[in-house]
Amino acid sequence: MPKIVAQKKDWIELGYKLFSETGISGIVIEKMSKILNCNKSSFYWHFKAKKEFIQQLTNFWVDNETEKIIKLTSFEKSASKKLKLLLEVSYKKMPYLDFVFYLKRYALKENKISKIIDNIDNHRIEYVNCLLKEIGYSNRDAKIKASLLYKHLIGYHEMMRYKEQNENYLMEVKKEINQFINY
Repeated sequence: MPKIVAQKKDWIELGYKLFSETGISGIVIEKMSKILNCNKSSFYWHFKAKKEFIQQLTNFWVDNETEKIIKLTSFEKSASKKLKLLLEVSYKKMPYLDFVFYLKRYALKENKISKIIDNIDNHRIEYVNCLLKEIGYSNRDAKIKASLLYKHLIGYHEMMRYKEQNENYLMEVKKEINQFINY
């Protein structure tokens, strides 16, 4: 039985960071074990194979970049406040934004991951759709506006990917969003 030096959480966090930087080519078990100061057997203690590890990274992304954010916003009392907090959290420049970019490239060959990404996209849009209906938009308008908002978010992150956000970025984002959503 190998001596476990690195915990599963350590592997996941490092893998998430490395995958965000270079995609699947960054997931080199030997390199990761050196960074974690353990031997490769520690990886295989926690994960059967690299493919399973990528699945775990995907689950980590789903939990941290979708489920935790939805849970955080759900504590607000009104749909308008939930949406406002969602915008503040979602439009903040976060580390590891390229994770999704590389995950989508990886998903071209892995149908299971592709389905997870599609489900998350739909889940995020549906969450905003529900908030907009609660605010008072019709089903049709809420659906269209939720989809536009999500596409705006993706485009915003793509444009800001390698740039610094100015201190008024959130005011600018809210001004743009107010062109198609009053909340």
